[in-house]
Amino acid sequence: MRESVAVIGAGVIGGAIVKSLLKSGYNGKVVATRRDIEKLRELEKLGATVTTDNRKAAKESDIVFICVKPNDAEKVLEEISKEIEGKLVISTAATIPLMFYKKIAPKARFVRSMPNIAVLVQEAFTAYCCDESVTPDDEKKIKKILSTMGICEEVEEKYMDAITALSGSGPGYISIIIEALMYAGLKVGLPRNLSLRSSAQTVLGTGRLILETREHPAKIKDMVTTPGGTTIEAIYELEGSQIRQALMKAVEKAAKKCYELQEKLIN
Repeated sequence: MRESVAVIGAGVIGGAIVKSLLKSGYNGKVVATRRDIEKLRELEKLGATVTTDNRKAAKESDIVFICVKPNDAEKVLEEISKEIEGKLVISTAATIPLMFYKKIAPKARFVRSMPNIAVLVQEAFTAYCCDESVTPDDEKKIKKILSTMGICEEVEEKYMDAITALSGSGPGYISIIIEALMYAGLKVGLPRNLSLRSSAQTVLGTGRLILETREHPAKIKDMVTTPGGTTIEAIYELEGSQIRQALMKAVEKAAKKCYELQEKLIN
């Protein structure tokens, strides 16, 4: 018998998860919910079943994604608490700890996950952690599903807020870097589209190079830096700036905000 997945709250991230499952050829029914069903027509055309009824979607599915904003998670969870008893539930809501979910629906098996917006192109980094009731069979299913979205890795829950600050918010930081590189290209005379494409691909390619070679970024930097060359001239300028400190402070501030939001949600 084929399993079915429900995605409660198929907005940007939820909708991307639906698309990832469908594109990967997931062998099961995929249900998407949203208050405005007209915004789900694209997913329907791709093969998803769409509805505004969260309870029905959860009841008729074996695995349930909760992809709503953190402030809406408690309300949605209470709405479907009976329908998810004994089921695997994967939440993408930032900052909310597993104990919060278990308090509302103790008979469900919960996974706390943090993908990023790159799920839209199946290149996300998704960190996740599981509650104690998640079974070995569940873990296989989790990895299979999250792998359709990009790279996934199980971590201890104590790291989830830091992951949210680093990779969850990371596309925002990297977009600033790509934009800066694009403008740098314009400054030295490149056409706008060429400058943007080359900047974005350079960031993508460098990331893949580090992941596939497993080399430290410093070694990659040394590979392209020759005595008296153009790269060392540019690196000299960068080292005189505060770019490293700015990025570290940005992640630190984002992590602090995660802790603050968590305190408000669970207290």
